[in-house]
Amino acid sequence: MSRRDALKAAGLAGAAALSTGAVSVCAAAASADPMEDLVAAAKAEGQLTVMGLPRDWCGYGVVMDRFKARYGLAINELRPGASSAEQIAAIRRGKADAPDVVDVGMPFASSAMKDGLLQPYKVSTWDTIPEAAKDAQGYWYGGYCGVLAFEINGDLVTRMPRDWADLAAPEYRNSVGLAGNISSNQAIQSVYAAGLLAAKGNFEEAADQGLKFFANLNEKGNFVPIIGDANSLVDGRTPILVRWDYLALGDRDRLAGTRIEVIRPKTGVVAGVYARAISAHAPHPNAARLWMEYLCSDEAQLTWLKASHLLDLKGDDVAPVFPTLKDQEKARDIITNGWDDIVGVKVQCLPSEEYLGPMSFNSSTARRSAGS
Repeated sequence: MSRRDALKAAGLAGAAALSTGAVSVCAAAASADPMEDLVAAAKAEGQLTVMGLPRDWCGYGVVMDRFKARYGLAINELRPGASSAEQIAAIRRGKADAPDVVDVGMPFASSAMKDGLLQPYKVSTWDTIPEAAKDAQGYWYGGYCGVLAFEINGDLVTRMPRDWADLAAPEYRNSVGLAGNISSNQAIQSVYAAGLLAAKGNFEEAADQGLKFFANLNEKGNFVPIIGDANSLVDGRTPILVRWDYLALGDRDRLAGTRIEVIRPKTGVVAGVYARAISAHAPHPNAARLWMEYLCSDEAQLTWLKASHLLDLKGDDVAPVFPTLKDQEKARDIITNGWDDIVGVKVQCLPSEEYLGPMSFNSSTARRSAGS
């Protein structure tokens, strides 16, 4: 699916020249459908349980608040920082507090469907969603997409990296982080994007080359193996963070006290679609269906558009590539299974209070050379 297709699906064909920010994939409904029976059934259930939806992720906070106000349903927001893999694992465990709906990378949705963990539901705007961004039977469908970019603390980094290869420069020692553990879709897609240049655009080889790229960063002492976020960006633990552009742009607007630069790399410009799906064991199935309808409503679509930050980024105007579902599934398996052996370091949480200033978190060789 091309970026133009995604924009058309969002009813934004006139904005196709814009090349950044999260883009909605569901089209707005042409006319309102009251869905009285569904609304009544959802209200009888009383609440919706979601997981992995940070309130600053692509406008989700506003979307959830407006859903609650419109339908009078409570929303139980479980583990906002949960990765795609963790959301699927929660469904698999089948406990009473499992999520009704998930928001995950397409390969995770496809795998969960094959494992019988999802239930089908086609929203009223089904026909407007691109074929490449949905399961034909309605088990999952794309909601929005973005492009991987470099989010940089401009107060700490003086020379901006412009491409993936730049991240290996000595001046970026102890600087480069991933926004998620290696089981997260964001981290997997970041490794994949980093490998596209060495793979000369060959999707089949990008995952392997991406692992080699991060192994090199780790050996040089440039890679910081902690789960990066806005806090680690600001305090200097990860002054360069590989992150979806709409999240990076949101940080730039929100963190007024820090000069944040958002730069799209010159090569390996990869866009990713996130998929929405309903758990096969959803405690509140009607609320889940109503949530899906709302996400594709005019009101929610306008919220996505406002949160998408469709602004020009620094970097060459190179059209992003949308890897196919097959490419993404293969890349996920290669990267998650090969990371420990090839890169050889665990990406983990490190509370800010444990941060003692610039140091190497990498190999013993790197630690010795850093004198730490």
